Amino acid sequence: MSDDPTVGFLKADVARFCAGLDDLAPAIRLRLVVELRQALDEVTDTALDSGMAAARAEGWGLRQIGGLVGLSHEKVRYRLARAESEPAGPS
Repeated sequence: MSDDPTVGFLKADVARFCAGLDDLAPAIRLRLVVELRQALDEVTDTALDSGMAAARAEGWGLRQIGGLVGLSHEKVRYRLARAESEPAGPS
């Protein structure tokens, strides 16, 4: 997937977290995994939108961005428009 050691470190950290759930009751374990997935999705979606906006600001085309991130150019256009219209979050 990625040769970046930072990504490998984060993946290992998440794997350690998940392994620590093995002894918990199924309901608690499932709730924590769902919460983790939601938190990761929120953080990575925000970072992806920010990165796509930065690429667009540098003159990248929508198809070029989409090809790199695995989205159609129309989905890139939609996400960029949505991110521009959302109010800035707390700093």
